[in-house]
Amino acid sequence: MQAFIGLGSNLDQPAQRLISALCALQRMPGLQLLHHSRLYRSAPIGPQDQPDYVNAVALVRFAGAAHDLLHTLQALELAGGRQRLRHWGERTLDLDILLIDDQCINTPDLQVPHPQMVNRAFVLQPLLEISPHALLPDGTPLGSFLEQVREQRLSPLEELDCDALIE
Repeated sequence: MQAFIGLGSNLDQPAQRLISALCALQRMPGLQLLHHSRLYRSAPIGPQDQPDYVNAVALVRFAGAAHDLLHTLQALELAGGRQRLRHWGERTLDLDILLIDDQCINTPDLQVPHPQMVNRAFVLQPLLEISPHALLPDGTPLGSFLEQVREQRLSPLEELDCDALIE
């Protein structure tokens, strides 16, 4: 299966944390990192008394089931020093499954498509960067949601060449 993964961090060198997470995805057995966006800086959603986030989106191929991918990503978060201090608050590393092929999953621990992805520029812009014609499982183009998030502050981190650091 193929899945889009959202990556985010705003604590303890967030850009380096995301690069490390992409490197870890690349080395993970049963998972192939196919592509990733550049890194973006975004304003926090939720409490505003926290640092800006660094975000990216990766496209992976995974040999297991959706919940296996979830557990793999959760283990990677823990290995990366995951801390959740408050709801929608600071994060050392956050890895979210955004889409898995054309699947719809609604379980207590996993919702695919990610329920907030169409409301967040820091998800849509990097995802559309690597897959400009991406669709929701119902066939709705993800690009059709860009206009409603245009006011959200988002800027690419030009100073980092993520590809050179990963390879």
